[in-house]
Order: sequence, then C-alpha cells, then structure tokens
Amino acid sequence: MKPETDAKGVNREAAAGLALLAAAVLALIVANSPLRENYETLLSTRLPIGVPPFAITKSLLHWINDGLMAVFFFVVGHEIKREVVRGALSNRKTASLPVIAAFGGMVVPAMIYASINWDNDIALRGWAIPAATDIAFAVGVLALLGSRVPPALKVFLLALAIIDDLGAILIIAFFYSSGLSVSALALAAAGIALLALLNRSNVLRVWPYLLVGAIVWLCVLKSGVHATLAGVATALAVPLTGVKKGQEGPLESLENRLSPWVSFVILPIFAFANAGVSLTGLSAAQVVSPIPLGIALGLFIGKPLGIYTCARVAISSGIGAMPAGASQVQLFGTAILGGIGFTMSLFIGMLAFHGPLESAEVRVGVLAGSLMSAVVGYLVLARHRTV
Repeated sequence: MKPETDAKGVNREAAAGLALLAAAVLALIVANSPLRENYETLLSTRLPIGVPPFAITKSLLHWINDGLMAVFFFVVGHEIKREVVRGALSNRKTASLPVIAAFGGMVVPAMIYASINWDNDIALRGWAIPAATDIAFAVGVLALLGSRVPPALKVFLLALAIIDDLGAILIIAFFYSSGLSVSALALAAAGIALLALLNRSNVLRVWPYLLVGAIVWLCVLKSGVHATLAGVATALAVPLTGVKKGQEGPLESLENRLSPWVSFVILPIFAFANAGVSLTGLSAAQVVSPIPLGIALGLFIGKPLGIYTCARVAISSGIGAMPAGASQVQLFGTAILGGIGFTMSLFIGMLAFHGPLESAEVRVGVLAGSLMSAVVGYLVLARHRTV
C-alpha cells in the first residue's frame, strides 16, 4: 500500500493491482459455474470466534468484511497519518489540489447517482457507492505506465485516493451505522482514549496498541458502527517515528509487515468474496436499471468530471499547483483512474444494501464503472508522455 518510486516498488504496485483483478475475475467465473452453490455456501458458513459464552458467531463473509478489512483500514489509517504529518498533505499549498479535487470527486458522482435514483428511497441509500476510489487498483494501473507518468502525478493520485478514503470512512461512520449501542460505544471511546494516552506517553512497543486496538474493534463491532473504523483509530494512535531521528517508527514497522499481506492476501480475499455475481438470467434492462446505472455513470463520468473540474478551478485560482511535469491530458487521465471504485465501492454497497437483488446490482455497477475507468484512463495516459 505504501507508495514506491523505484522499479521494485512500481512492479509491486502493479502486481498488487493485478492480484486484485485476478481475484475479482475468479469470483465472477466461480459465481457463473457449477461451483456457484459451493461458493455461496462457503461464504455463508457461520464461524464462532472466542470462547463461550463470550464467543461471537458470524458468517465467513461477515468476518472477511468486518475482520480482515479492519487490517486494510489500519494500513489506510497509517497512509492518512503519514501524508498529513510529513507527506503530500503536510503542506497547505501542496495539499490544496488533491483535497479540492477529492471533494469534487465525491460530490459529483453522488449527485449523478442520486439524480438517477431520486424517486426510490431504498435505492437512494447507495448514493455514496460511486464516491469512493480504490487505492490499490488506481495506483496499480498508474504503476503499469512506469516513466510515462510524472512522479508528481502519482503523488497527486495517491493523496487524492487517501483523502477519498478518509471521506469514505466518515460517510460510513455517519450514514451507514445503525442500531447504536451506547454502552459499547462508551467502551470503544474509553479504548480510544487509552490509545491516545499510550501515544502521549511515547510508548513505542507495538503490542499495547494492538491489544487495546483489538478490544476497541470488538466494542465497535457490537456498537452498530462499522468495526473497520477501529483499524483507522488504532493506526492514528500508533507513533509514526522512532526515538532517534531517521529511525523506523512502530507504525512504519507495522505497515512494512502488513502491506504485503493487505495487498496480496486480504484485498484479493475481499474481492473474491464480494465480486462474485451470477450473470445467469441477467437482462440488458437489469444492467441499465437505476442502481447499477447510477453507480457506473457515477464512477466513469462523475469521478473524472468532479476531480478534473475542481482541480482546474484550484489551479487557475492559484489555490493549488499543477503537478510538476504533467500535462492537462495527463491530469484528466489520472482523474479518470479516480473512477476505479472497486474495493471501497463494493464495501459501501455491502453496507447500503442487504437484499440479494440490490447486492447483485451493486456489483454489476461497480465492476462496469471501475473496468471502464481503468481501461480508458490507462489508454489516455499511455498515449501522452510527460511534458
């Protein structure tokens, strides 16, 4: 997940994107084969975690989406913290462009989706689905282009995706939480306060943060707020730097260990568990029905329109600076890649809808919009070299 600039890093980012794509394709193949029933049975298998009477029993799909994805959000939390403390978001002038562009990239797709589904209160719950950008996929596609894309544009896309993820986290917290338990939230808040105290006390050992973070995750899981937010809270509490200047800090050490697992195990497992949709009996009318159409157009049209328009306004007004060495066409091509919603869009879709029909429509819309954004964005950038 961490941005890299050398050849090894480029290859790793590209490989991570390909692994995610391969898992999604495999899920589609399995869901449309004689193995479909086995696939659905596996994901619905209920598994207990813990010791009775304190055990929690949920389906395998639930554990993947609430448990494994908490680790993914932990890494996202680190990326947010690193960029704010000493990265592309640490300087107001540098941060202005991706912040403003990300805002447009969230608002315009949501407006497009809402306009298409305005007369359906149930469908409107999915308004945030096309507002998300998939860091792994978007950066992976950009990595495939190598030196044809200037480094500043890669930093812009990474910062944009990180801000986008932060927006998605806030949306999940405020709009996709239900049946709140005050007592569980109070315990989670106490755990977060303890994490902050550990940070203030300059505790550099990792295990206290992970132990308290696990307790916070359990409390959040029982609170009605989505449990993956505990991963972000824990990451923000772990110290970024070590005792000595230039020394690798606890959070960096954790990310270095977790990033390969997130990129090549957790995200592909999530993709395999959530991208499988049966196309049997799927008609053209269903493909262009309001929910999948709103998602696909939100990602493929709304994302680049919102990102590029707001970026141009920021640049022309002097609030933000054009990424060094990039042309207008390259900026637009990068904005198109912002429409690769995949992981986060599927994740929000899973929270927004629980019915089998709506869930299938979400997958169709996300896959269609993300695929078009990836292919067209790649082609636009591949045809134009740095200025």
